[in-house]
Amino acid sequence: MRILPNLNFLRFFLAMAVLVFHVPQMSKNMGLAAFNSFPIFNKGTEAVNVFFALSGFLIIRKLWIEKDKGMISIKKFYMRRILRIIPLYLLIVVFGFLYYRVFLELVGIPFENNYSFIEAILLFLFFLPNIAAVDLRPGGILEILWSIGIEEQFYLLIAPVFGVLKKHKIMLFLSVFTVLYFILFHNLGILSKYKFLYFYFSFGGLIGILSEKRLIKLNKTGKFILAILFIIYFFSNWFYILPTPYYNAISVFLFGFFILSISEEPIFMINNKLINYFGKISYGIYVYHPLAMHLMIFLFLKLSAKFSIPNYIIIISVNFFVITLTILIAHFSYKYYELYFLKLKNKFR
Repeated sequence: MRILPNLNFLRFFLAMAVLVFHVPQMSKNMGLAAFNSFPIFNKGTEAVNVFFALSGFLIIRKLWIEKDKGMISIKKFYMRRILRIIPLYLLIVVFGFLYYRVFLELVGIPFENNYSFIEAILLFLFFLPNIAAVDLRPGGILEILWSIGIEEQFYLLIAPVFGVLKKHKIMLFLSVFTVLYFILFHNLGILSKYKFLYFYFSFGGLIGILSEKRLIKLNKTGKFILAILFIIYFFSNWFYILPTPYYNAISVFLFGFFILSISEEPIFMINNKLINYFGKISYGIYVYHPLAMHLMIFLFLKLSAKFSIPNYIIIISVNFFVITLTILIAHFSYKYYELYFLKLKNKFR
């Protein structure tokens, strides 16, 4: 499969957008100085949705390539997903429950665990953390896994469909599924309540297949316009005037076509070695940042109680140290934990 440019940069940008979205939220909740007046500080949800579209673009495209070559193996697909996602997912689940149910109690920090522990464990083990996040509120370190659950739910459903459908019907299926599910999502409250945002994956996948088959191509003007729209989307609040269904519809199309525009003969190339590496470890950045956030905010709460620190120093310092600590943890996790499973994953390509 062809290596596509710019996507590691996009992954890193999205992970950072989620991080800077959560830091001021938690800082405010804990009574610490915070700043989120710029629109980019409030785009965490949108960044996750771009992740969904990017995931569909790459993974469904890969499934289609395997189907096209007559080499599709659902078993190998699931093994690749398990080895990429589960080790880090389970690590955060174990650590999160220990943190909220044991560690905080030991250090005398109050936290209410008003839910059934067995129910919570079952929801996380069966990839339903999105339901746990809404109904149980088990704490931010665990709640961040909601999007990982959505992703795995979608692929558990979609992979068998690829196995049984004829190749020429896959694009039709993705088109119909995207439209019908989009309508269902905005009319069935339970789907929106628990953020079952499957239409981002399916549309991203459709664009990915069209790209691979060379059935869709954007000219330079179109790519430039998409880049401008994407920047406006993340650095302004202009699109918020739209009702939710229209906002999501525009988001779906913008994300899918923007990913296409930066990965197929793009008008710009970001090939910095460090940025590419940060993109590689973006999964770790995403799941570890709540941990780094908790540590740094607790530390600065203690410091601000003892010393008179200007608010702007607190805000800049908290963001800087959360970003730095998150990247360090993600780096060591990738190098000494995740890589072991990623090497095993290669056996199932």
